[in-house]
Amino acid sequence: METYPNTKPLAYAPAETTVLYPESDGKPMAETERHFREILKNFSRLENHFAHIPDVYILGNMMMYYEEGDPFKSISPDIFVSFGIGRKERRIYKIWEEGKPPDFVLEFASRKTYHKDFTDKKQLYADIGITEYFLYDMDGHYLPTSLIGFRLVGGDYVEIAVGANGGIPAETLGLEFYLLDDEMGIYDPNTQEWVKTRAEAEAERAEHAEERAEHAETEAAQLRKEIERLKARL
Repeated sequence: METYPNTKPLAYAPAETTVLYPESDGKPMAETERHFREILKNFSRLENHFAHIPDVYILGNMMMYYEEGDPFKSISPDIFVSFGIGRKERRIYKIWEEGKPPDFVLEFASRKTYHKDFTDKKQLYADIGITEYFLYDMDGHYLPTSLIGFRLVGGDYVEIAVGANGGIPAETLGLEFYLLDDEMGIYDPNTQEWVKTRAEAEAERAEHAEERAEHAETEAAQLRKEIERLKARL
């Protein structure tokens, strides 16, 4: 047996190798600028909608690991929502540590991703146990329909039927998803309002305040005219 000089036997056994779970897969968040903006906008809408619920966690493009000890068993959803795990800051999502998978996942299909979104990812999300999986094809080129929702039934995904009003209900969120003229809309049937980002909500409030001010000014002008008319008669 070959020996090497200046070596000594180890005084202790080497520690077990720690499994490293990368925080990034090195891939861009979105294929195009439009995809990036749509992901960010709809993430912000959901985040603003659930802002009053302290135990809901909403994020996207985060590395999610689904098998302890294997850093290759990972996926990075465009947007996911997980209830009951709190809002602490996370760098990665380990399902075995969180105690559950997300409840809802939304993927934005693109030319490079649509096939996996509709096949491999769909099967993986079902195997992981994600209750609802929605797909949005903003270009309208790649999926059978531009907006599809699936709900887990007996371990398999079943397509969610489009409602009479044209929306696809996400029971996990208590919301409905719609195809509008040039984007996807998220609707809250409880408040009967469209879900908005904080900036959209503030802009709407400002617009309504301006409309109320204009209406008040119109009423004041009419009142002044009426006073002048009455003065003239007197």
